[in-house]
Amino acid sequence: MNRTGQQAGRRRAVCTDDGVATVLTAGAVAALLAVYTLLIWFGSAVIARHRAAASADLAALAAASYARDGPERACRRAGIVAERMGGTLGSCLLRGQDALVKVVVAPRGVPAAFGAATARARAGPADEPR
Repeated sequence: MNRTGQQAGRRRAVCTDDGVATVLTAGAVAALLAVYTLLIWFGSAVIARHRAAASADLAALAAASYARDGPERACRRAGIVAERMGGTLGSCLLRGQDALVKVVVAPRGVPAAFGAATARARAGPADEPR
């Protein structure tokens, strides 16, 4: 081959697009996996928030139903309900027949690094109609 033919062969080898589709596909798959992972983490945080709200509601109802037995027994019952729902009773306060509770639920996985989900609830007798 002459010198010109060698240079032309080199240019062809350098200018080809072989493998570009593989690299682009690998990049697209990596991006989709990253988005999917973020959605899973977000879903875990949302589930923890909903679990905290449901636990707080039920714990407040339990405390209000035992309010006549005193704050110690009412708050103990609220703690049992919160634990069975997957949370921890953060605080419990009785004001007359009204129960005010705070429940904390730790999300699972990576979202736990951002803190726990907290919810507050109030339960008691309905106010008198006006």
